[in-house]
Amino acid sequence: MKRSSGVRLCATAAVSVLSLALVTGCGDAKPDDPGTASGKDAAKPAAKTLGAAELRKLIIAKGDVPGHEVGPVEGGVPDRSKVKAGNAECEPVLEAFTGIAPGAPVAHTSRMATQEKKTPTAEPSSPEDLTEGALKDEFTKAMDLDVTVVTLASYEEGGAERGLASLQDAVKACTGGFSGEQDGEKGKFTKVAAEKPSGTGDASVAFTATDEDSEDGALPLHSEVVRHGRTLAVYTTVNIGAMMGKKPYTVSAPVVKAQAAKLR
Repeated sequence: MKRSSGVRLCATAAVSVLSLALVTGCGDAKPDDPGTASGKDAAKPAAKTLGAAELRKLIIAKGDVPGHEVGPVEGGVPDRSKVKAGNAECEPVLEAFTGIAPGAPVAHTSRMATQEKKTPTAEPSSPEDLTEGALKDEFTKAMDLDVTVVTLASYEEGGAERGLASLQDAVKACTGGFSGEQDGEKGKFTKVAAEKPSGTGDASVAFTATDEDSEDGALPLHSEVVRHGRTLAVYTTVNIGAMMGKKPYTVSAPVVKAQAAKLR
């Protein structure tokens, strides 16, 4: 079953844990700007630029996110040099979808949180007893789980603000979509749109990118980048089952909540 090259391009890092060929388808931020948020529940800003060892202590770990398995990003987050957008001003968007923090961080680390599969309510049917449509439905249900890549990146003074601003500018500039390449894999998105952010940090940008021209209809990817003082938390969530079933999904709220708690 052929899938959108645009989704494949940006979902690679997030969904590699599934190890399935079908998955190949798959300035300062201003409070009044779209995709930006702050509030009384904002996490306290970090007082200093954190090193790699400190970031590894602060990023989510096993047992931190209820209902999720947390571990390394299988296959790793790609090197920045391997991810290129056809339009350079759209690169911060493409990078965020592959788990790369915007700007010039001095240190970074990443984890993957995979939602645990729901307990089936009935005995699974034998593949031999299922029609092609029923088999696809069974697979869609099995794949209806969030896979979220989290990257924490630390910056020198002012760097986190500049990185977030570059991403916000990219979201605005690339609403008409863009093409890109990751490790030689080419693809495109036809639309980029700001979304409502979680409001868990000092400022944040949330957005989605969609390939509306894919054979399977519109296939969205969701990402959010949140600033906590001099640290940026990058979240990208992919749900293959939701994509296949045309069900809405968002950046994983339990993952964002758990990570924000560790950054307070």
